[in-house]
Amino acid sequence: MKKILTFLLTASIAFSMVTPASASLVPVMNEPNAKTVKAALTEFKNLSKKERKERVKNVKKEWKQFNKENKENKKSKVEQVVLIILAILLPPLAVYLHQGEINGKFWISLLLWFLFILPGVIYALLVVTDTI
Repeated sequence: MKKILTFLLTASIAFSMVTPASASLVPVMNEPNAKTVKAALTEFKNLSKKERKERVKNVKKEWKQFNKENKENKKSKVEQVVLIILAILLPPLAVYLHQGEINGKFWISLLLWFLFILPGVIYALLVVTDTI
């Protein structure tokens, strides 16, 4: 088990060394060049034990941050779907939850919903999807 974990961490470190720092959190569709990966692995193996531990620690930190960002994206997508459903059922409530305060958009949504239900729903959908 320890060997597998070490191999995976070594491969991920090698992969992180191949990609630029700005793209390290973005999934890459193309596979890296085999020669570059081999060179990075040999470089990693030639490091001292302390430097290896530090690199592994950095990779773990980046991995945790990547997972955290993915969870936040999933939460925001779920919230967006809930707001869209609310915009269809209760437009003023959806606008209020999206804006976080009672402002002009809320009052317009409430007025349109009371006078004409369909324009109120359309307006709320536009506000919730950040079109307006």
